[in-house]
Amino acid sequence: MAAPVIQVQGAGIRFKRNRRSRRSFKDLFAGRKRRARANEFWALREVSFDVQQGEAIGVVGRNGQGKSTLLKLVAEVILPDEGSVSVHGGVAPLIEITGGFVDDLTVRENVYLTAGLHGMTKAEITARFDEIIDFAEIGDFLDTPYKHLSSGMKVRIAFAVISRLEEPIILVDEVLAVGDKGFREKCYQRIEELLAGGRTLFFVSHNEKDLRRFCTRGLYLDKGALVLDAPIDDVLDRYNADYGN
Repeated sequence: MAAPVIQVQGAGIRFKRNRRSRRSFKDLFAGRKRRARANEFWALREVSFDVQQGEAIGVVGRNGQGKSTLLKLVAEVILPDEGSVSVHGGVAPLIEITGGFVDDLTVRENVYLTAGLHGMTKAEITARFDEIIDFAEIGDFLDTPYKHLSSGMKVRIAFAVISRLEEPIILVDEVLAVGDKGFREKCYQRIEELLAGGRTLFFVSHNEKDLRRFCTRGLYLDKGALVLDAPIDDVLDRYNADYGN
């Protein structure tokens, strides 16, 4: 079997409940695996799994159980406080995808800026520019400042840019909740095209139908722990049995 494209071993991450709280001088020399203080909590703890190239993984769990935190660890946006996360290949992060856009720049300028920040050359962006704009259905607003777009239009252009990246790993975190049903289906068809091309998918959603549509394997998180790693149908059945959905 080929080496995994994602390896998560004993990963844990903790956050402060109170942003104003300060660590003591003693904390600076404490071990990485010490217990959380009273003002801290573990968002994830001792999570381990491997992902092979081409797998489609659905991450399941209630709100606040660590699903989005796990995706951010895989995207290497945040680093674990214990354990390790190794990603062998580039990542196209469809998580908080509108965050990198600049309000005062136009749609055109933002396409070049955002795609460039994700590693595309200017020539590559120019070659795909019309394809991106056609997909987003936003051709009448190319010279409009980004801040004047509706929330749905912002998601359209962001998805159109990120989904054109050539990265082998795709992370999707409920970014398509905004927007009309027709465009959402168009995005889902694009995700299916990427999967058919051998991409690896990490998909977070509360929509059971979508999880069954895209994913073959599931990771069930509860209270920051990995409760079950199994075929997606088994994971959803267990989740529904636990919480009566």
